[in-house]
Amino acid sequence: MATIYNRKKVAENSVTAGNYTAPAFTYKGFNSRQLDKGYKQYDIDLVKQDLINHFYIRKGEKLENPSFGTIIWDMIFEPFTDSAKKMIIKDVETIINYDPRITVNSVLVDATEQGLRIEAEVTYLPFNVSERMTFNFDKNQNIIN
Repeated sequence: MATIYNRKKVAENSVTAGNYTAPAFTYKGFNSRQLDKGYKQYDIDLVKQDLINHFYIRKGEKLENPSFGTIIWDMIFEPFTDSAKKMIIKDVETIINYDPRITVNSVLVDATEQGLRIEAEVTYLPFNVSERMTFNFDKNQNIIN
C-alpha cells in the first residue's frame, strides 16, 4: 500500500513474474477518439495511438517544430517512383524510431487506388513484442485506415 495525502491509502498496481515485480501499466494515457472503450489507454495500445497521431501531422504543421511530422500526406499526390518510395520509407523509419518505446524492423510501401499502403514491422521495446502494422493513407478522405 502507498500512502497518499497524509493518511489515505491506495493499492499499488503491480504485476509479479517470477522474482520480478513491475508496475501494472508501464505507460498510461488517454484517447478521445475511442469513446466506446473509454478515454484511458495503456501500454502497447497507447504507443500505437501515439504513432498514429504522429502520422496525422504533416511536416511543418507543428508550431515551433517544423521538422516534426510526415511527408506522406504531400507525397500521396506525387508519382510513385523509386525515389519517392525511398523517401517515404526513410520518413516512416524516422517517425517510428522517433519514439523511444518502439523500433522499426522493416517497412514496405505500395501505391493503391486511394493513396498509399504502408506495412511496418515494429518492436515494442519494453515489452519485447513485435507486430506488423498496416497504415492505409487515403488521399480522398485524408484519413489513415
